[in-house]
Amino acid sequence: MQIFIESLAARHPAAAAGSTPALKPLTLTIQPGEQIAVIGPSGAGKTTLLHALACALKPAAGGLWLDGVDPWSLSVAQLQKLRGRLFLAPQTPPLPPRQRVIISVLAARLPQQSLLASLRSLFYPTHIAEAEAALGRFDLAGKLWDRVDRLSGGERQRVGLARALVSSARLWLVDEPLSSLDPSRVELAIDALTQSARDCGATLITTLHQVDVATRFPRVVGLRDGELQFDLPSREVTRERLAALYAQHEHELLGAPLPPGNDAPGSKQPAAVYCR
Repeated sequence: MQIFIESLAARHPAAAAGSTPALKPLTLTIQPGEQIAVIGPSGAGKTTLLHALACALKPAAGGLWLDGVDPWSLSVAQLQKLRGRLFLAPQTPPLPPRQRVIISVLAARLPQQSLLASLRSLFYPTHIAEAEAALGRFDLAGKLWDRVDRLSGGERQRVGLARALVSSARLWLVDEPLSSLDPSRVELAIDALTQSARDCGATLITTLHQVDVATRFPRVVGLRDGELQFDLPSREVTRERLAALYAQHEHELLGAPLPPGNDAPGSKQPAAVYCR
């Protein structure tokens, strides 16, 4: 899915009407199939950006076009159809605790189904093999019939990510997909997410606190205080740029140091890098 944002400003979902937008006027162009990491300290506007792209927030100013279409010019029915092509994975997946994992995963298919088929799937799930394969990419195939409330926090987060793989969405918007994962699961989750997006040709935009993971993406967008600080190929995201982006927020600069190839000549490391 192609995305064009022109001078887009938006308020956080919980913000009062008339408050200062969390996302200041921002202009970006994203081509179909691109994979982008969005980084920045808390309050930078990362989550607000994802909600705006998911058509869950109407812009406070500026415009948004998805495949050349302004979502907010559509009828309610047309907007709902467009939202069916978008997948938003919040940091805390909205998984009903007493629900079976298979039902939670296959819920991502609901925009493709009729009301009757959706109700039937609650009692007689279809596409079981597809759900199991998606869970398998995140090492969760054995949890297919477990209840959600029997899962750990990291397992729930991986179930939330597996939902993207069974959806028909052309744009995946993923908010902090690694926040609840053990370090041993980080590589597995990010590889499964990026490779699966490539396999189906989906555009992937994810917010990350782990800078060392973010710089593995081809393109990195840095936000601070709702404003764009840089939009660069990952090889140009130097320690010097990161130090400026996270100034006064060094405790949020997580992960391993960047490889030497990401250093600009004469650049310096941040004063401190903390690991969680």
